[in-house]
Amino acid sequence: ESEVRRVRPEEAKRMVTERVSLPPGYTLLWAGQFEYQLRAKETLKVVVPFTLLLIFLLLYLNTKSVAKTLIILVAVPFSAVGAIWLLYLLDYNMSVAVWVGVIALLGVDAETGMFMLLYLELAYQERREKGLMRSWEDLKQAEIAGAVQRLRPKVMTVGVMFVGLLPIMWSTGTGADVMKRIAAPMVGGMLSVAILTLAVIPAAYLLWKGRTLK
Repeated sequence: ESEVRRVRPEEAKRMVTERVSLPPGYTLLWAGQFEYQLRAKETLKVVVPFTLLLIFLLLYLNTKSVAKTLIILVAVPFSAVGAIWLLYLLDYNMSVAVWVGVIALLGVDAETGMFMLLYLELAYQERREKGLMRSWEDLKQAEIAGAVQRLRPKVMTVGVMFVGLLPIMWSTGTGADVMKRIAAPMVGGMLSVAILTLAVIPAAYLLWKGRTLK
């Protein structure tokens, strides 16, 4: 039995160029889904960096601090961990639909990170106003209190995302393949970011605020 192996468009184009010799006067053109994917790839080279820049600007306008904005963006790559693993397990290629899901995931991740930072900042300001911010241990206890307050809203956010997106992963019919590839990065990404954001953002904020105690 011959095994059919899935190849990437770039690899297929290279193999045809190496193995097929065209007579003089003939030209080989690639069309169909391959052509659409190449066009989409060029478009995504502009859309994805622009999206990240727009997220950075919106976060900066909200926080009025480059340091706080960077702390939120530190957790963004961790959302890609779960997304990449789920895409690998489902054997999905990086199609246009997948990139749409990744872009949507980045926005949701930045939003949840912003709320986490807000809770940490409120806990810090509250203890500082009470005169309880005199040592590293006081700062640590404040950050733990703020992170614990964010735990329930975080779990609720992730739960709502799962309830809304998991039915798409089991859907069938017209358009189901596209919708699955949009939902897959968000499902996997929200699972990893729910765990990692609770550890990364408080730790980064703790290190940043720790310098002010000196």
